[in-house]
Amino acid sequence: MDLEEQRNVIEHGLSERMINHAFTIVNQWTLELGFQTYHPRIHAIIDSYNRTFDYYLTMDDPERDTLLDHLTHDAFKLADEVYVDLRLKRGLSPQVRGYNGDNIQSVMQYFSSCVKFTPEDYNWLRQIFADPDRQTLALMTLAALTPNLLECFNEQILLILIDNINQPQQFIADQALATSILVLARYDIRIDFFPDIQAAFEQAIGDGERAFQILNAYVHMVNQKPRRVAVDTSHLTLDTAQDFIRNIIDKDVSDVNMEDVITIMPESEREYLTEIVASLPNTWVYDVIIGEDNSEREQAINMAYLSIGGLDYMEDNLDIAEQFLVERIRTGNAYAIDYINYGHCCFIRGDRLMAFENYRQARNMCKSLKEFYAIFRPGRTLLAEKQVPLEQIYLMEDHLVDAD
Repeated sequence: MDLEEQRNVIEHGLSERMINHAFTIVNQWTLELGFQTYHPRIHAIIDSYNRTFDYYLTMDDPERDTLLDHLTHDAFKLADEVYVDLRLKRGLSPQVRGYNGDNIQSVMQYFSSCVKFTPEDYNWLRQIFADPDRQTLALMTLAALTPNLLECFNEQILLILIDNINQPQQFIADQALATSILVLARYDIRIDFFPDIQAAFEQAIGDGERAFQILNAYVHMVNQKPRRVAVDTSHLTLDTAQDFIRNIIDKDVSDVNMEDVITIMPESEREYLTEIVASLPNTWVYDVIIGEDNSEREQAINMAYLSIGGLDYMEDNLDIAEQFLVERIRTGNAYAIDYINYGHCCFIRGDRLMAFENYRQARNMCKSLKEFYAIFRPGRTLLAEKQVPLEQIYLMEDHLVDAD
């Protein structure tokens, strides 16, 4: 197994509280590292785990599960520390030593690469996020932290981000919330063993409406072109960075499309984003944001997944799909996939002219015919299943080649 596969085995093993199983690999890592400092801590966790199991075989105790959860939390943290040291030894993460807090390239390089933070780093993050005069630097630091957190879990930094979800600088608060959602979804399998994070996040999002906007934005981002703001630090200074993102920061926050908040993140995170969006409905953070018995949010997020082809309402409930798509097109928020899906609705109910008009609109929104067909042709099966004759489908495609 490669390192990523080993990490997944540990993550899944500990999520089932199978500490002995997971620590078979952790022990292999420490042997490679040659760090004797880890052995006493590993021994203490394993010894407590085995005694807890022996106690379980002979006694029923309601506190046993609580103790086992605490042990699993400690096991996760220790495995994370060993994983970080292994990445450093193998050269998978650079050994970064310090940064110039007034230089944006230095800050972003450090916080995007460093996997072993110091207490001074955590204090600096708290200060920079709280300083209204350094808003640009704080935003770019958040952009740098996001891929780092997705690669290496860090409880302290995540709690710092959650602490800033309701800070006065609204744009920083929104970005902290956006990053928190991403990271919580990425590490969903372990989050039950981090109750402090759960409690802090639940309290921070309040009624969850702002978080729900970002959740929707993430879903729609999967179908978007490369982000409009690229994080390229090679030409940035604090002065030029302010101009670089001024068009975002200066917006009226009440009117900001939350999609704009996450455009500050590098395009390299797109693969992460796609994977996380696909798994979001099965995560703790998704359930917390949607809320119990909130049919309006549940329907809205289902429709968001529909708009990116991530839900088969087209197949299961055509009327709901058409109602949603008409509203998106009417309000001017539609993407090419929305026009294609609405075209499918029209085609299925026999309105070929309206279908063609919507397909043509989608065709004009795509940069190339290849791009258009990449999102049009997966609907062939649906159209055929709804009794649209194949020859009509091919005829429609043929007429769209030169549509303008």
